[in-house]
Order: sequence, then structure tokens, then C-alpha cells
Amino acid sequence: MGFRWNSPLAQVIAVGFICFCCPGMFNALNSLGGGGQLDSKVGQNANVALYTCFAIFGLLAGAIHNKLGPKWTIFLGCATYVLYAGSLLAFNHTKNGAFTIAAGGILGCGAGLLWTAQGAIMMAYPRENDKGKFIGYFWAIFNAGAVLGSVIAFVINKDVIVAKNLEDPTYIAFISLMAVGTLIALSLAPPSSVTHSNGDHIQIQKFPSWSGELIAVLKLFLDWRMIVLIPMFLSSNWFYSYQFSTVNGFNFSPRTQSLNNIFYWFSQIGGSWAFARILDYQGVNRKTRALWGLMIVTACFVATWIGGIFFQKGYAINDPKPGHDYTEGASYVGSLFLYMFYGLNDAAWQTYCYWLMGALSNDVTVLSRYAGFYKCIQSCGAAIAWRINAVGTPFMIELIICFALLVASIPGAFFLAIRIKDHSEEHEEDNHNDKKYADGKIDA
Repeated sequence: MGFRWNSPLAQVIAVGFICFCCPGMFNALNSLGGGGQLDSKVGQNANVALYTCFAIFGLLAGAIHNKLGPKWTIFLGCATYVLYAGSLLAFNHTKNGAFTIAAGGILGCGAGLLWTAQGAIMMAYPRENDKGKFIGYFWAIFNAGAVLGSVIAFVINKDVIVAKNLEDPTYIAFISLMAVGTLIALSLAPPSSVTHSNGDHIQIQKFPSWSGELIAVLKLFLDWRMIVLIPMFLSSNWFYSYQFSTVNGFNFSPRTQSLNNIFYWFSQIGGSWAFARILDYQGVNRKTRALWGLMIVTACFVATWIGGIFFQKGYAINDPKPGHDYTEGASYVGSLFLYMFYGLNDAAWQTYCYWLMGALSNDVTVLSRYAGFYKCIQSCGAAIAWRINAVGTPFMIELIICFALLVASIPGAFFLAIRIKDHSEEHEEDNHNDKKYADGKIDA
């Protein structure tokens, strides 16, 4: 049938490139530890503000997306990434940490908008047997942005061995790419015009009143399908502060941090793509695939974090920063592989979260609420984790908390996985309530 801009695949790829430019570049900055600043406390506290606001707007963003549509929701979200990168550039000259922290909070609001809209598109636009594949497409493109950002940081700072702030050209390159992503958002098609190759439209509920939308969002806290996934959602970004600030930021020289991040984000591309193919395998039913997926992510993270314990035993928070460099040879390669497996696990974990939610519904309106709920809980965890990191918690305690949360996620995920059906069907009560909200008939 040829290329169509209003096809589900084209729209998911477009969102992938938007996230390539905005969150992808942000991830490259954030994974340097402290946003590339020698004073990592500013970046850590900016992350606390970011994820606190992210949690609030993640919950509200589903309603905003369902009213404004993806184009303007994502455009507004992307603009805040440009502001945040600009605040880090300004910090190089003014040392005004308050502005950077405030920009982090504003970015949290924007990220809530962007990621809620992205999640709804990625989960609702594909057909049921392609959901894993579309998640894989998105994750590969999105993380290619973080790979590129890390390459930029490495090339510009390849001669920097002694720790110092990132130079202005690095931040300017990131700001420019984020601006491109913001403009791409204006080209997104409205959900009502998105059609499959046979002419079928995607599922869209009529927008209820604002009070009806708020009630629908709050009802998620009573939905057992979301409740059992709260530990998994909470843990899904918790480990970033430990991996970026403690493992990468504490141990390695600036140029080696950038090199590590190239491999970290590149491993996410392969990890998500390979895992998504397993989740879409049509040789068994969807419940079996859900259980296979849970077994794989469990085995991967247990093996990786046990390896992390042995690595963590080699250094502590009060030790001088060792500044390990990639020129050290074999001793460096082992730590690089551990860091790569941290990235692979992150991709598999988040792919599985999205796939589980996508298996619960095909409606873009419902899935935007799920995505917002996911990002709300995820960001609550990240805000707490970055605060734990910022106050100087012993590194081994940080690791144990991360590991324990991942283990605590398994029972709830298993409880849902064994109840996954081959086809997504909205519950009758949900359909009744959605119609009631659309008609403006809301019980007090």
C-alpha cells in the first residue's frame, strides 16, 4: 500500500524520533552523573524536582492528552527539555543552581505530558500481535538518541581525563537536537485520522467532561490490574540514580563515562528488540508469552545485580574517586560488561511493563491513563531514589534497595501474567462508566 504518514507504524516511528531528540539526549546527559556538572549535587537535586513534578503530571497527563491530542501534548512536553539543557549551559557561566533545579521541575511537568502521550501511541496504535514489535521499534529509535548523545559527549571530551564540567559546545549540540524533536512533534497526525492498512481506525473513546476524566484516572488506584503492578512500576526507574551517579559517575573519568554510556544505551536497543520478539511470538498463547517474559527478566536482573554486588564491594562512598579510564584494559572491560547488562535489563524491564499494559486494552484513551499512571508511580520511585543518592547514602545500601524492589515486583507481575487473555477486552463496568462520563452523567 506504500508509505502513509497516518499509518500506526509511521506515527510510532515519528514519536521514536521525537524521543530520540529529547529524552534520548536527556538520558545521555543524565547518565554522565549530575548532568555533566562537576558539582553533581545540582544535577541530583534537579532530578528530585524533576521526578516529583513528573509523578504529579504523569497522573494528570492522561486527561490533558485525551483533550489536546498527541501533537500539542508532545510539543509542550518537548519544549521543557530544551529549557532544562539550556539551564545546564547557563550554570556553566552563572553557577545558579536554583535555575537548574527549577528547570528540572518544569521538565518533570513536560516529561509527564510527553511520556504519557508516547505510551498511549505505542500501546494503542499497533494490532495486538504487533505490540511487542512496535515497542521494540520505538525503544530502538529512542535509545539510538542516547547513543548519539553519548557519542557527541565522548568525541567532544575525548581528551578530558580529570573531572570537570561539560564544555558549552556539548550542551549546545544537545539543545539543538532537542529543538529539532520539538518541531517534529507538530507533524503528528490526530488519532482520529490514524488507520491500519485495511482502513480500520484505532479505538478512541469520546472525551468525557474534565470531572469524568479525573474520576476515570482516580479509579486506576482501585483497579487491581494497576495495583499489582505498582511495585514493578516503582522499581522501573529507581536504579538510574545508582547506575548513573554511583557506578558510572563515581568510578570513571569523564571521557570513560561517555564511552560507557554509548554501550549502555546501545545494549538497550538490542535488549528491547530481542525481548519484544519473544513477547510477540505467535507459536504460543499470550499468557504463556507473559510468563516466559517474566521468567527471562527475572533471571537477567538477578544474575546482573549479583554481579553488581561483587563490583560494589570494591569501593565505598568515602573513598576518593578512582577515575578509572578505558585505557586500563582488562580490568576496565569487566566493569563495562556489567554496565552494559544494567542497560539491557532496563530495556527488558520497561518493555515488559509496556507490553503488559498493552495487553489489557486497545483503546488509546484508556491506555493514555495507564501510561500516565505508570509514569506517576515510576517517577515517585525515581524522585525518592535520587534523593537517597543526593543525601550520601552508602553505596551498598543503595544497591540493596534497588535489588530488593526488583525482587518485590515479581509476585504482582506473576499474578497479572497468569490472567492475561489472548485478546484485550474492556470490562463491562469500564465501558458503562466511560459512556456515563461521556454523557455527562457522573454520580456524586
